[in-house]
Amino acid sequence: MRTHNGEKPFMCHESGCGKQFTTAGNLKNHRRIHTGEKPFLCEAQGCGRSFAEYSSLRKHLVVHSGEKPHQCQVCGKTFSQSGSRNVHMRKHHM
Repeated sequence: MRTHNGEKPFMCHESGCGKQFTTAGNLKNHRRIHTGEKPFLCEAQGCGRSFAEYSSLRKHLVVHSGEKPHQCQVCGKTFSQSGSRNVHMRKHHM
């Protein structure tokens, strides 16, 4: 319900920050920005990348699967990550 009523009772007390969140979990994830903690490690051989959020690790894993679900609507080229497709679109089609 907090999402709908705008209530954000969980506040970051890091100096100069003060961001507020609807859940304690979101605040915990945010605190990793300040601490630099990246507990979610990619276990693909030779990768070694780590991420502050599990969702970021999940998005990254597509790089290793070979799957390329993001397609350029102009030329049809495919990409493993939407951000790479977006950069391609700006560079080649705008």
